[in-house]
Amino acid sequence: MTTLYNPLINGFHPDPSVVKVGDEWFLATSTFEYLPGIPIHRSKDFETWELIGHVATRVGQLAVEDIPTGLGAWAPTIRHRDSVFHLVITDAMGRGMLHFTATDAAGPWSGGDLILTQDGSRSVDGIDPDIAWDADGRVYITYSGLLLGGPEIGKHLGILQVRVDLENHVALEEPRSLWSGTGGQFPEAPHLYEVDSRWYLMIAEGGTERGHGISIARSHSPEGPFEAAPQNPLVSARSTIRPVQNTGHGDLIIGPGGDWLCVLLGVRPRSMTRAFSALGRETFVTPVRWEADGWPAIDPVLLHPRPGTRVEVSFDEKLDREWIAVRSLPSAHADLSAQPGRLVLHGDGSTLSDPRPVFVGRRQEHLTNAVTVRLDASAGVGGLAVRYDERFHVEIEADAVTLTARAVIGGLVQEWTTPYPGGAVDLHLDARKPEATGGLPRTSDVLHLGATIDGERIDLAEVDGRFLSSETTESFTGRVIGVYAVSGDIVVDSWVAVGDDE
Repeated sequence: MTTLYNPLINGFHPDPSVVKVGDEWFLATSTFEYLPGIPIHRSKDFETWELIGHVATRVGQLAVEDIPTGLGAWAPTIRHRDSVFHLVITDAMGRGMLHFTATDAAGPWSGGDLILTQDGSRSVDGIDPDIAWDADGRVYITYSGLLLGGPEIGKHLGILQVRVDLENHVALEEPRSLWSGTGGQFPEAPHLYEVDSRWYLMIAEGGTERGHGISIARSHSPEGPFEAAPQNPLVSARSTIRPVQNTGHGDLIIGPGGDWLCVLLGVRPRSMTRAFSALGRETFVTPVRWEADGWPAIDPVLLHPRPGTRVEVSFDEKLDREWIAVRSLPSAHADLSAQPGRLVLHGDGSTLSDPRPVFVGRRQEHLTNAVTVRLDASAGVGGLAVRYDERFHVEIEADAVTLTARAVIGGLVQEWTTPYPGGAVDLHLDARKPEATGGLPRTSDVLHLGATIDGERIDLAEVDGRFLSSETTESFTGRVIGVYAVSGDIVVDSWVAVGDDE
C-alpha cells in the first residue's frame, strides 16, 4: 500500500503539476527568479521522489536576469502526448507564456516557444496556463487572465481559454471566458480533464494565502458551458486550525493501484496562531474519491512528514541538481576547477541585498534544520546565509580576522561581530523549534548563527524566524540556504545539513 507523505516534496516547491507516463510519475513546480528553473521530480511509487533535472538549464530559456523579485517561472502544467512531454508556463515579466517540449523529462528541454495571440503580435497575456487535447487533437490553452503588461496591468479577467495551433504556437481565436469559480478572489491554476466523457475544469481561488481553495465545474465540451459542483470548494484549510494551511492550486492524477490523487500546494505554519510559514509553499498530496453523482471529493490534507535527513555535499566535478542561484545559473558562480575538491566563489562586490549576488544555495527542507560549512575567507569576504529575497536574509560572514552575524529584515539591519584567528572556520546556521512562552510558541522558529573557533562552538546571534517566513516577506518562494562571496575568493571545503520535522 502506498504511503502518502506530506509534504510530498519538502521545501520551496509550489504550484505542482503531475503527469503519469507508463509506470512512472513526473512532477513539475515553480521557481520564480531562481535558476535552473522548473525542477522535474520522478517517482515509481508516489513515495520516493528523485530530482532528475530542470526544464530551464540554459541562458535564454527564461528571461529572469532582470525580473522583479517574485516574478519569473510561474505555475507550470506538465503533460505527455505521442511520446513527447509538454510543459506550459508563464515567465512573468520575462518572455511571456511559453511551451517547452522534451522526449525525456530529465531533459534536455526545448528552448521554449512563445504562445502568441491570434494576430501573432505578442504573447498571450495571462498566467498559470494548462494544455489539453480533445479527441480530435484540438489543443486548448486554458489560463488565468491576470494582465501582466499594458495600461491595465494587474487587471484580472477570470479564467480564459484559446484553441492553439501548436506547430506555429499561435492562438486560433480570441480568448473566451470560462467558469471562474464561486466568487473567490484570484481565480487561477486551471486544469482541464476529460473523465468518463465529461470535461472537468478545476481551479484555485481565494488567493494563495489563508483563503486558498480548490473548486471544480464540468461540461460536455472543453469549451463549456460549465456547471459548478454543489460542494465547492472541494478542499480548503480556510478558517481551520489544520497543520497544513493555504491548500490549493492542485492537479488530479491516477496514482498507484488506480486510486485518484490530488497534488497541491500548502504551507506548514508554526506559532501560537499558526501564523508563520518558514519554508514557504511546498508540495502536498491527498486522496480523491469519485462520488456516484460524478463529482470528485478531495480529502483534507493531512500532515505526515518524512523521516529526518542528513546531507553531506562533496564538491567534485560538478554540483548536484539541488543547487540553485538567483537570476543566474549556479555554474556562473561555482568554480570547482580552481581547487579540486573545493568550491570557490569569486566575489564581484555584490551583496545578498543585490539582485544577482554571488550565491549558490539549496532549499531548506525541514522545519528543524542545521547547516554547517567549513570555509576559508583568508582572501575574501563571504559566508553562509539563508535567503528569502534581497530585503530579507540572515547571514554569518567571515573576512580575514572578523566574523559578523547579520540580519537584514525589510531594510532594517543589525550586526553582531567577534574576532577570530582567521583561516578555515566552521560556520553554523541552525533553525530550531521555538521555546514556548506562556505555554505556546510565538514564532515559527529561531535562527542561531554561530561558529566553531579553536574547537569550541560560539553563538553570535539569535534571530526570530518569523522575519524569514512567507507571511512576513510576502514571498512566493521559500528559504534557500547557501554560501556567498562579496569580494575576493571564498573557498568552501564541506557542507553538512541535518534536519527533521519534529
